Amino acid sequence: MLSRTNPAAVPPPIGRYHHTTTVPGGTDLVFVSGQVGHHVDGSSMAQDSAGQARQAFRNLGAILEDLSAGPGQIAKSLTFVAGAEHLPGFFAARDDVFARWYPEGDVPAHSLAVVAGLAAPGLLVEIEAVVAVTRT
Repeated sequence: MLSRTNPAAVPPPIGRYHHTTTVPGGTDLVFVSGQVGHHVDGSSMAQDSAGQARQAFRNLGAILEDLSAGPGQIAKSLTFVAGAEHLPGFFAARDDVFARWYPEGDVPAHSLAVVAGLAAPGLLVEIEAVVAVTRT
């Protein structure tokens, strides 16, 4: 089980994350490359940040399933949003997903960067993760 804290010695988080996540021994860390709003079937990607974020979270969820892991095993995530104007859409999608994934509020450590652009035209959101998987 991951342990998450917000130490009293630092200001409280300004968003939905914890300052620290401790991963116990006997656990492998899996580094998941940035997931974007592409669909596995090749269908058209959403043109808005909320739609792209929802699909990026679905893609991350599929990777978690492939790892026999769940959202509670995400130790840390990092999100890139292409332009501050796309933050509200990302936050709305993230809040919807986190309400299902973390109903008790035990969200992972997280960083968010607003960037000028992502790797391909039209991409607005990219989400990386570090997942703690128990060794078998």
